[in-house]
Amino acid sequence: MGARCSKLSLCFWPSNIKSNLNDSSDIAAENGNKNEKDSLPGFSEFTLDQLKAATSGFSSENVVSEHGEKAPNVVYKGTLDDGRWIAVKRFNRSAWPDSRQFLEEARAVGLLRNERLANLIGCCCEGDDRLLVAEFMPNETLSKHLFHWETQPMKWAMRLRVALYLAQALDYCSSKGQALYHDLNAYRVLFDQDGNPRLSCFGLMKNSKDGKSYSTNLAFTPPEYLRTGRRVIPESLVYSFGTLLLDLLSGKHIPPSHALDLIRGKNFLMLIDSCLEGHFSNDDGTELVRLASRCLQYEPRERPNAKSLVTALIPLQKETEQVPSYVLLGIPHGNAPLNQTLLSPLGEACSRLDLTAIHEILEKLGYKDDEGVANDLSFQMWTNQIQETLNSKKHGDAAFRAKDFVTAIDSYTEFIDGGTMISPTVFARRCLCYLMNDMAQEALGDAMQALVINPEWPTAFYLQAAALKSLGMDNDAQETLKDGTSFEVKKSKS
Repeated sequence: MGARCSKLSLCFWPSNIKSNLNDSSDIAAENGNKNEKDSLPGFSEFTLDQLKAATSGFSSENVVSEHGEKAPNVVYKGTLDDGRWIAVKRFNRSAWPDSRQFLEEARAVGLLRNERLANLIGCCCEGDDRLLVAEFMPNETLSKHLFHWETQPMKWAMRLRVALYLAQALDYCSSKGQALYHDLNAYRVLFDQDGNPRLSCFGLMKNSKDGKSYSTNLAFTPPEYLRTGRRVIPESLVYSFGTLLLDLLSGKHIPPSHALDLIRGKNFLMLIDSCLEGHFSNDDGTELVRLASRCLQYEPRERPNAKSLVTALIPLQKETEQVPSYVLLGIPHGNAPLNQTLLSPLGEACSRLDLTAIHEILEKLGYKDDEGVANDLSFQMWTNQIQETLNSKKHGDAAFRAKDFVTAIDSYTEFIDGGTMISPTVFARRCLCYLMNDMAQEALGDAMQALVINPEWPTAFYLQAAALKSLGMDNDAQETLKDGTSFEVKKSKS
């Protein structure tokens, strides 16, 4: 085992984390429904005076809708007499002339209670005024965090979590008879006080009795929307979900037609946000691209339903039980510091024994961490033996790249046994090859040997943790991950 250092906390665990993504979506939805019913009041009808008081007279300083005060339907933040924060959507005066229809639709949406929704808690219908009242989400929209980030791009794990939570929200709504959602886009996904993504309940109601269902560019609308006289069907919502998957993949708002051309041309990696390079496995990226392309099928009947989306996304949540959303999102939470230490991509991969991801990361890292490692060789040794040693390493690297791990073990062993050069990276690569061949004890030996050569090398600590986890020594693996993280922090500050 490597030398221990002062232990760093990898993450803070809020006591009220409710989600267990290994549960079925039905159980998760039912549990979420019970939790929300316990914490939220029933649907209420507010007076206009109550909402004026809550929003300081609908002050422009309280406008939180993305399109500002001049939008047809404006959203304000406010506080009720009991101190609860609310979001108030005020419709254009001509939007809902039939007060009875407005109240019926609002009450139907108000019956929904789920932790994946920013739930509707009331409405107001006085004279010509039509307003909806929902839970207030204090941490901005997906559009803000994905397209207009300031301090850090959204992490891959958070993007996957957004996709799953959104699919779970749609599945829940569908199971409760609310299968239509109007104009699903990145502005409709909001983040609560814990940094968890939620679907705005406002999209469950049309913007007006006879208004358009899509306010976004027609290049992003489902094909049938234009074919059927601008009618929305449940399958249209899945198409819009596909456009959101493209947003999450690319960090940009790419027209579906352009994205599908790239996918058909086998250039789908060009879709991936350059900020994510080295931070995700190609297999996971491929799977998300494949799911997006299924959602964007021209024929509505060929698209998956919401339950299928949940089933497809759950296996991709490899970091879900390790880090809370507010940490991944980089936002403050209670007393938790913003600079809380996170595992690096390699550390994350080793913590979950994702050998494919580890291989991709080691391949990208190459031998840059060998710089500065001394090789005390005489000129005679160099001239007589170095070429043969280099050839062994070259053959090992070729086999490692081709995922021929047995051949890589043999070639790297020849390099190590030659004794003329020292390379911690070779030990790291052979360590992974051993893990690929279920030789955890040998892998642990190589990780420890790499630490002998370079005692403060985070990669060696992470691989040691992976080997320990393979041997069933989970507690030791966690401690070793912390050691690697501490040296990574030290390295970044030097």
